[in-house]
Amino acid sequence: MNTRSVAFVLPSFNGGGSQRVLLTFLAHLDRARFAPNLIVFNDCGPLAKLCPQDVPLQVLRRSRLRTAFPSLFWALARRRPEVIFSTMGYVNLALLAMRPLLPGRPSIVIREPNTPSASLPQLAYGNALRLGYRAFYPRADRIICQSRLIADELMRQFRVPAERIAYLANPVDVATIRIAVQQPERWPGKGRRLVAAGRLTYQKGFDRLLDMVAQLPSDTHLTILGDGPELGALCDQASRLGIAERVRFGGFREQPWALYAGADAFVLPSRWEGLPNAALEALACGTPVIATPESGGLVEIEDAAPEGAVTLVGAGQAFLAALHRIRLVPPSAVRDSLLPPGFDIAQIMPVFARVLGG
Repeated sequence: MNTRSVAFVLPSFNGGGSQRVLLTFLAHLDRARFAPNLIVFNDCGPLAKLCPQDVPLQVLRRSRLRTAFPSLFWALARRRPEVIFSTMGYVNLALLAMRPLLPGRPSIVIREPNTPSASLPQLAYGNALRLGYRAFYPRADRIICQSRLIADELMRQFRVPAERIAYLANPVDVATIRIAVQQPERWPGKGRRLVAAGRLTYQKGFDRLLDMVAQLPSDTHLTILGDGPELGALCDQASRLGIAERVRFGGFREQPWALYAGADAFVLPSRWEGLPNAALEALACGTPVIATPESGGLVEIEDAAPEGAVTLVGAGQAFLAALHRIRLVPPSAVRDSLLPPGFDIAQIMPVFARVLGG
């Protein structure tokens, strides 16, 4: 069987959900059918350790797309991959724009990480990106969508043909997670224990989560996992609200599942999402999720998951009321998975291989 060469492209190893999903695909791709390599603009970020040792890595040593574009083009021209895969919107556009000039005209498979109607207006060049989506996204060979909501928007607003859409949920390593949750990690003491995770950015809404935690009983404790540019502002906000001792910023954790398992609820106050991987992992830990309706594909998960596993409520008083209703769990309790079928990595990877054209 001939192997199919695939170039995976990432801006960096920052600890975002899109980066983690791409690296998960890369690590579990069947090497008998595919010969993958990875190109990154720079090798900064905590997810670098997730890059498989058997995958050739090329670092362009550029910090931004506009400076990386020429180097990226020549790296792909030299490698001549049969397929290129990317999962960040602005990188997707760059690859689709350069494809006509690349030797061999490789297939381009992209993944759309967010709901465009919610994410694009928040970005500095949102209008330009919207035009780029309309011009270039219909030219992709396949577009992976992690929710029906994203797929519907791409078809309706950006004229992507339905046959180019591939619906594929985020891969979750359920077996590994279930091993980790056998020893839950819980902040000591009485009261609610909440955990949140994600890049510390405006998108994730941790600022409005802190406002809500300040209105909960004083024995409530919140752990926020992740790194990002808003760390200083969030720490200052917690101090101003008088809850600094009740909020722990735990940084990035490669395997946060024991903390998820030890919490009474995983909270997601995002302003926009595609399908947050951290929430899926929390459900696999048996931890119920409270999230905003802007959390993309979680709307579909709510219907498929057991009753009470996912609660979608608007930020503010409704979210606060849901936090008040949380049922506390014993510190050492090991709960059954709440994740609906179809997300396990063993089920996802064969579909991904078919999308790549294996």
